[in-house]
Amino acid sequence: MSRYDLRSLFFIFCLLSVRSVSAQNPIFACDIDGNPSLANFAFCNRSLDVYSRVKDLVGRLTLQEKVGFLGDNAGAVPRLGIPMYRWWGEALHGVSSVGHATHFSPLVPGATSFPQVILTAASFNTTLFTAIGKSKCKYISRSPWGRGQETPGEDPLLTSKYASSYVKGLQESDEPDKLKVGACCKHYTAYDLDNWKGINRLTFNAIVTKQDLIDTFNPPFKSCVIDGNVASVMCSFNQVNGKPTCADSDLLAGTIRGDWKLNGYIVSDCDSVQVLYNNQHYVKTPEDAAAITIKSGLDLDCGQYLTKYSEAAIQAGKLTEADVDWAITNNFATQIRLGFFDGNPSKLPYGGLGPSDVCTEDNQELAREAARQGIVLLKNSNDALPLNTSTLGSLAVIGPNMNVTNTMIGNYAGTPCNYITPLQGLIQAASNSKVFAVPGCLDIKCSTNGFQLNPAKQAAAQADVTILIVGADQSIEREGLDRADLNLPGNQTVLVQEVTKAAKGLVILVIMSGGPFDILFAKNDDKTSGILWVGYPGEAGGGAIADVLFGKFNPSGRLPVTWYPQSFSDKIPMTDMRMRPDSSSGYPGRTYRFYSGDVVYSFGDGLSYTNFAYKLKNAPKLVTVPLEEGHECYEKTCNSLVVTDSLCQNLAFDVHLRVKNDGAMAGGHTVFLFYTPPEIHNAPKKHLLGFEKVKLEPKAARNVRFKMDFCKDMSLVDEMGNRKVALGSHVLHVGDLKHFLTVGV
Repeated sequence: MSRYDLRSLFFIFCLLSVRSVSAQNPIFACDIDGNPSLANFAFCNRSLDVYSRVKDLVGRLTLQEKVGFLGDNAGAVPRLGIPMYRWWGEALHGVSSVGHATHFSPLVPGATSFPQVILTAASFNTTLFTAIGKSKCKYISRSPWGRGQETPGEDPLLTSKYASSYVKGLQESDEPDKLKVGACCKHYTAYDLDNWKGINRLTFNAIVTKQDLIDTFNPPFKSCVIDGNVASVMCSFNQVNGKPTCADSDLLAGTIRGDWKLNGYIVSDCDSVQVLYNNQHYVKTPEDAAAITIKSGLDLDCGQYLTKYSEAAIQAGKLTEADVDWAITNNFATQIRLGFFDGNPSKLPYGGLGPSDVCTEDNQELAREAARQGIVLLKNSNDALPLNTSTLGSLAVIGPNMNVTNTMIGNYAGTPCNYITPLQGLIQAASNSKVFAVPGCLDIKCSTNGFQLNPAKQAAAQADVTILIVGADQSIEREGLDRADLNLPGNQTVLVQEVTKAAKGLVILVIMSGGPFDILFAKNDDKTSGILWVGYPGEAGGGAIADVLFGKFNPSGRLPVTWYPQSFSDKIPMTDMRMRPDSSSGYPGRTYRFYSGDVVYSFGDGLSYTNFAYKLKNAPKLVTVPLEEGHECYEKTCNSLVVTDSLCQNLAFDVHLRVKNDGAMAGGHTVFLFYTPPEIHNAPKKHLLGFEKVKLEPKAARNVRFKMDFCKDMSLVDEMGNRKVALGSHVLHVGDLKHFLTVGV
């Protein structure tokens, strides 16, 4: 269907694994106190550098032992004092119960569950992204992808900033070149179809132009590696232009490790090595699958295919032991940076953490604050919001998501510390008002057997304010299930329309979902006074929703994706990966950067209870590109120049703005700096250069500076995948302000 666009950057983290204990299986590696002979092993010597330790360890292993370290359930080597190791767990938006590394128990029954990624991204607050990562030890999204909820949205810059900020929060340690956890950015690349109208991610071949790959799909992963220094990148199930990503040496060894200089390991999506043999039939034998993936740059199999078939691949001459050595070297280097070979973990940094450090008041408040900052106010006719508790006599709360718990935390979640449902939050906020709570539907689709329309209409007819809480849940959108359209599920539209007609007072529509919906009917209905999108807001979501509706918090979230009309979804298949429009076929393009058709709401939309004004203080009007003597563009007219080190010297400049809160209420605000390049090389019609979240008291103002590196921030990718500097007129946009900038030689 449609795509919000980009690819999702999801995150897994690596922890010291759960291990069984026996005389033959050490509890932890390099237990020198328990086994003094281990002091003779250089890999246990913390004073040595990482790769000296790795070289010593690899040199002590037999071939059979080596291949055992190619899978995510790595076996023990008791003779070297090495226990078994289970590589991964999930921390997409809080510690998850998915994976090998973490398990909830009576000792630690839950952990803080933050909003799903798509809502946190809507805050456009990089400080918040990092703070959530720190408290917890995706890529580009396309509508109506089932996993859009796991992504930071459709914009390459936002997705890149989210990735690098969150990874830094997860990984950064007080010790140089050490890791708190090893984060993983996934799924690389051009992966945003799971199961759409019978087309499955396991066999989907994404046809992607080199231009789209370099300027849309890959930038978040590049930023994750270069800016975030992530410990791992995961290749995806799908093929890209006929090659499985986990078997594409250009994508893995060439780009991730070669161009971006990954300091870590490359891992497959779970069982995707097996998939390229069993499902895609890309190779003839399992040994071929092992050989081609390792030779392409894969280091670790999330699965056991490499463990089972790599030795046979070596015996058949399809792989060498040196290839295996290189792969496990990258894996061991990450484990050493994690402290796995540093002895008793209780004596290492973070070894004193325990149950009292989980579900702290500060972290639970951070979860509520993250939800507040992400919630997007899309409509507020006649300043109907915020609601006034002193004049509110009665309140009707209606809809299938009005009192949900598990729905609020989305997927890849664990057990939360506790829940505040929307109904609970609203009852607490409106404690002096009478509250009518009627779901109207017994299931998310408001199916015929569970549709209770009349009681909902009766409640709305009695109330001063009606709040309808509708949207989706994991039965509508999730991993393995893409949405078939952009309409509200089942009879929800009927519920909203009929309740709105029956309502005595104001009607506020709250959409809880990962993806967008075509709600033009409500946007254009004068009786619907307010509309909020609240994503999947996490464990404290109900409290955050009430905080915004009743004015305890001034909304500041902005949409991280375009909300298309259903007509877009009717025409454009999810299998079409093109970003850029094609006038010859009527293809409209995708995302705000290229799509110019009708929308329900635009990327970046979001209202506040106050007003902000901008003034441009300083920005250059001319940027001169230095050319080498004898350059051909001195003799002929050029519209663009290939980016080179010499060309890009001294092309940095600043844009200075003054932002003022003209209203009577304090509030946060995201300042966006967009630009429109010249119309060459199928350039984006608009592109986000930078954003900054500010908070201002009433009538207060502050300066905002954007530091621009022209070649890095404003260069274009041409049709052949070359990065170019466009000559001519560029336009900078901040709100309604436009500033024209000429680039010449």
